[in-house]
Amino acid sequence: MPRVPGRASSGCLALLLGVPALLFSLITWQVVGHGPLLGVDRRVSGELVRPDRFSEVLADLGNVQVAVPVLVLVAGYVAWRGWCARVRGWWGAPVAAAVLMAVLPTVVVPLKDWTHRGGTSVMPPGDGYFPSGHTATAAVAYGAAALVLLPWVRSRRARGAVVAVWGVLVLAVSYGLVRRGYHWPLDVVASWCLSLVLLTLLFLTLGPLSRSTCRRSAGTASRRTGPS
Repeated sequence: MPRVPGRASSGCLALLLGVPALLFSLITWQVVGHGPLLGVDRRVSGELVRPDRFSEVLADLGNVQVAVPVLVLVAGYVAWRGWCARVRGWWGAPVAAAVLMAVLPTVVVPLKDWTHRGGTSVMPPGDGYFPSGHTATAAVAYGAAALVLLPWVRSRRARGAVVAVWGVLVLAVSYGLVRRGYHWPLDVVASWCLSLVLLTLLFLTLGPLSRSTCRRSAGTASRRTGPS
């Protein structure tokens, strides 16, 4: 019986890596080869683009100046909690999240240079719009913050709230980018896929660290609640 959940978890992780990677490859192939999917992309964009101040504010939530400080604050809080609880390797999860955030541009920028995709009708002439850097920044920064914070959140409802906030922020940024015309819808969807792959890899990296954190924090709590 104990082997069944392990197999199920492995299957889920394989899906979280394989399906987004496949979708990202297909979308990139369509962009580079000017496939028929781009026609659908243009029509959808034409229906959705309505530049306004609200959509611009939502898109700004994906700025590096906004998303990265949130990750830094959460990572700092997690590091402080781990240090106070005397968890071995308390710095591991925050550092892993920071490394992923630092590596993200080295993945996104070459893709932009390679695909040379132009912008929507409301954007000035130029290229480098695929994949969406703002979407990837929001998804990875807020997602990494959620992943390093979850081991310290004991309530199921609170854990659900953490994940929900991440999802709402990413969707808000995505909506703002498409509504404002900063990106084509496929630029955003491709960044979702890429970010999910990267966050899954971070999750796999954090797995042993998270289990260690939960055991040590539980042990610390039991010592504190015992007789002095």
